Amino acid sequence: MRILHTSDWHIGRTFHGNPTLAALGEVLEALVEQVRVNEVDVVIVAGDVFDSSTPAAPAYTLLTDTLRALADTGASVIVTSGNHDSAARLGFQSALLREGIHVVTDPLALDLPLTIRDEHGEVDFYGIPYLEPTIVRNTWEGADLRSQAQTIGHAMSLVRASIQRRGVRSVAIAHCFAVGVEATPGVEREVRQGSLDMVPLSAFDGPDYVALGHIHGRQQLSDRVRYSGAPLHYSFGERDKPRGSWLVDLDAEGLAQIEWLPLPVPRRLVVLRDTLEALLTDPAYSGVEDAWVSVEYTDRTPQRDTMRRLQQRFPFCAVVVHVPHGAKVQTTATYRDRLRTATSDEERIEAFLVHVRAEEGASAAERALIREILDEHARAEALV
Repeated sequence: MRILHTSDWHIGRTFHGNPTLAALGEVLEALVEQVRVNEVDVVIVAGDVFDSSTPAAPAYTLLTDTLRALADTGASVIVTSGNHDSAARLGFQSALLREGIHVVTDPLALDLPLTIRDEHGEVDFYGIPYLEPTIVRNTWEGADLRSQAQTIGHAMSLVRASIQRRGVRSVAIAHCFAVGVEATPGVEREVRQGSLDMVPLSAFDGPDYVALGHIHGRQQLSDRVRYSGAPLHYSFGERDKPRGSWLVDLDAEGLAQIEWLPLPVPRRLVVLRDTLEALLTDPAYSGVEDAWVSVEYTDRTPQRDTMRRLQQRFPFCAVVVHVPHGAKVQTTATYRDRLRTATSDEERIEAFLVHVRAEEGASAAERALIREILDEHARAEALV
């Protein structure tokens, strides 16, 4: 049996205020073609199908069109809900879809497998929807569920019991943080080793393959436990992480081989760091003018109208941050402290410049100009 493992589509998400629906549609069309060319039997979508619990109508349209296109290839499709999805809305969607498309959102059904046959017999697929401990802690009588580790551990114990009863090849699908993952800054919540959100790798013992979702970069925790990551880049922190899916083959004995299938990147992401003048004029940056761009300009002082000026050269500039080159380390003195101790207008101006220019005070030329202006002001007042 051939399985395609994907996750975290996040239909409806924006990228720094820009819609991503068209780009995601392009990538999902490529994914459908990969399913067709590779004669995939089962497509797994491991949670976070939508980016919001209340997706707009175009998000539903893209999901429906993609699932139907996948079913048209002859593959079965299994979708589970993630923490961004509304399990109720996603579950309602399942009633409108054709045979061969399965949407799993009910925690009470997680040990009732979807069984699909191949030439070697049956394969059981166990879909575990996202389980928020505060919501499901009373779902199973006698189970003390106060963390993700406890909740996923309990769910997988039910799955293992079913695997032992059934005695056939099996695949589990879950949406969670597992110990050993590398989270993407700015995308997933901060992960700390030993936190309540971390699920130990041993929790996933039992199935022949475990398809995980929640992490946006591909991760291999073991030969049989993996994250596929998101099919589209959703932050500049993800820019160097490949986009794609895992192609998983099961033979008569279980897991046989796994291959990475890369997906196209509609628009690459780059981070540029230089002075504003260089960014606007240097030919070295001509190769990234059609990319999504995050700019860190290093001028000593803040510049005016930076986004508009940069977008004249980089139309897809999405982020501009002032990061002064060689800025001094900030002292413990506050702006209020400096003003309190200033004894002249010149010192007050110096305190202001240090405050707004990352500890960089006036240059010699600037101090001469400030002195000239203050002297002229004093002469004007003397004549009044």
